[in-house]
Amino acid sequence: MSKLSSVNINIQRHLFPALDEEIGKLSEKEQKFVKIIELTDLNRFLVGCQWCGVGRKPHSRTSIAKAFLLKSVWNISTTRGLIDIINSSPSLRRLCGWDTKGDIPDESAFSRAFALFAERELAQKIHAALIEDNLKPRICGHISRDSTKIKGREKPVRTIKKAKQKKKRGRPRKGEEKKKEPRRLELQPKRSLEENINELPSYCNVGTKKNSKGYKESWIGYKLHIDSVDGDIPISAILTSASLHDSQASIPLAQMSAERVTSLYDLMDAAYDAPEIHDFSKELGHVPIIDHNPRRGKQKNKMAPAQARRYNERSSAERVNSNLKDNYGGNNIRVKGPKKVACHLMFGLIALTATQLFNLLL
Repeated sequence: MSKLSSVNINIQRHLFPALDEEIGKLSEKEQKFVKIIELTDLNRFLVGCQWCGVGRKPHSRTSIAKAFLLKSVWNISTTRGLIDIINSSPSLRRLCGWDTKGDIPDESAFSRAFALFAERELAQKIHAALIEDNLKPRICGHISRDSTKIKGREKPVRTIKKAKQKKKRGRPRKGEEKKKEPRRLELQPKRSLEENINELPSYCNVGTKKNSKGYKESWIGYKLHIDSVDGDIPISAILTSASLHDSQASIPLAQMSAERVTSLYDLMDAAYDAPEIHDFSKELGHVPIIDHNPRRGKQKNKMAPAQARRYNERSSAERVNSNLKDNYGGNNIRVKGPKKVACHLMFGLIALTATQLFNLLL
């Protein structure tokens, strides 16, 4: 029996009846929150965040982490709003681990704990473990890759363009030919995942992208690149600057996803149509199905009917993006800096991933 099934059976047979007796009948959303908490098993990731016996004992980091998951599930915009909802609901207060209203920390304690979670990339580690524990033994059919804009509330970093050097007239002398620097896509397959992620820009700046109707739209903030598998389950994500082209995060995403799951097909839109991305997908043993980019000239080989049908599965990426932003806090960015923004988004992805994993059992 899989871990997911055993956790679900334990929740249905033992945990829900016990909570109904102690707290009262849980609503559908509260039951969903309980399932997410049980599946994520937060305590194993918070060992280094607990009190070590020196200084004043801090508020429970486990309870605060549960509260941030609650914030994503209820799609709450602010920490103040989160505290108000927990204060007004005895059942939510008990589910987070606080017995009385006086036990609930103030906003500053939540802020300090969140900064610690962001610095240690706690949410990213929880999400990675969630995928490896529940999907690694399986074979996933399709990975759908896409990015979505993330609006920030901070001043964008202005990038200074390098001044172009004037070229000398005439033919260059022998040995004077300037060697072209290798492009990022050429270097990425030779580097490790950590090196590739560290090399990608992650500061806040201005991004421009064509929307579904073909019109260009700009925003200030970031861009979240997500790999999703069948069942609308996000398995990996990377936050970058808004101005970074989608293709530049494709190979690091592929490396991250390959460490977590076994898959067969890579589905991408025309933004990822580059020889290096095709080749790297094949190196991983996958079949790349990528829409043709008109900028690369006339399409030589059209998709076969079977490939075209598989390509339609890429709509999974669009559903994950919209679900995260509409229902799990993706549009409620109130923090600044790439680490904190990534932490906020990853808490939403944890809640979304756990929910979709339980949907597999239906």
